Amino acid sequence: MNKVFLIGNLTRDPELSETNSGIAVCRFGLAVSRRRTSADAEPQTDFFNVTAWRGLAETVARFTKKGNKVAVCGSIQLRNVEDNAGQKRTYVDIVADDVEFLTPKGQSNSSDDVYAAPAPASKKKPALEAFDDDSDIPF
Repeated sequence: MNKVFLIGNLTRDPELSETNSGIAVCRFGLAVSRRRTSADAEPQTDFFNVTAWRGLAETVARFTKKGNKVAVCGSIQLRNVEDNAGQKRTYVDIVADDVEFLTPKGQSNSSDDVYAAPAPASKKKPALEAFDDDSDIPF
């Protein structure tokens, strides 16, 4: 079984594109902190490249940005490529099956917060009238 669960922060804004056949694909970086082995140990972070497809890709691109905390459930995919110098390299990618947004709405450092709710229209609340209907109470 190839299943991975990661919680971390986006290292860059998601990049949404389409394949030649029109399928949406979104790529983003994810920084995941490791647990410390002792109290005085230096914190360590792992960096992953994550790919989301189709509707999930469009949703991630629309509602996340650099710095947002997300949980990613997916699988590990290895890519073997040969660079220009003829060296064989192996890259580890995460293919997302599900992405959960963990940054609370309105908690962002940017003025163009994608989670911000629209400003409520100023409505005057109606005045409440006193209502006395104790005559029908049987006790």
